[in-house]
Amino acid sequence: MADRTESSIDVAAKPAEVMAVIADFAAYPEWTGAVRETEVRSTGADGRPEQVWFNLEEGAIKDRYTLTYRWSGDEAVRWSLVEAEQIVKSMDGAYLLQDNGDGSTTVTYQLAVDVKIPMLGMIKRKAEKVIIDKALKELKKRVERE
Repeated sequence: MADRTESSIDVAAKPAEVMAVIADFAAYPEWTGAVRETEVRSTGADGRPEQVWFNLEEGAIKDRYTLTYRWSGDEAVRWSLVEAEQIVKSMDGAYLLQDNGDGSTTVTYQLAVDVKIPMLGMIKRKAEKVIIDKALKELKKRVERE
């Protein structure tokens, strides 16, 4: 992922527990502020989702899009855009999980998004940072409450 934004957070759970929450797309509308609806469109041989459709509403940003996922055990998941209806032109992201050996995990979220409306690179990076930080906080809260 060239020209991406990333941030990390420590979560008081093992990587498998964190990845289980990440992979449970049906529950996203319960704990993420922006995702209104999801639908797993296909799954891989490992039983994890391969293509997932999202209905996203975050303030003025509204879109419906499909992402394809590539899983690397409980260490990483990467995704990229298959198609979008309105604003998103491209999206590549990843969650990278590092076992800290003490029952906690460092989760790094990487994201590169391009939208159909013109936007300065500096403003786009700032928007990505806001999205990433919010997503990491929501993920941490969800994992640690379970």
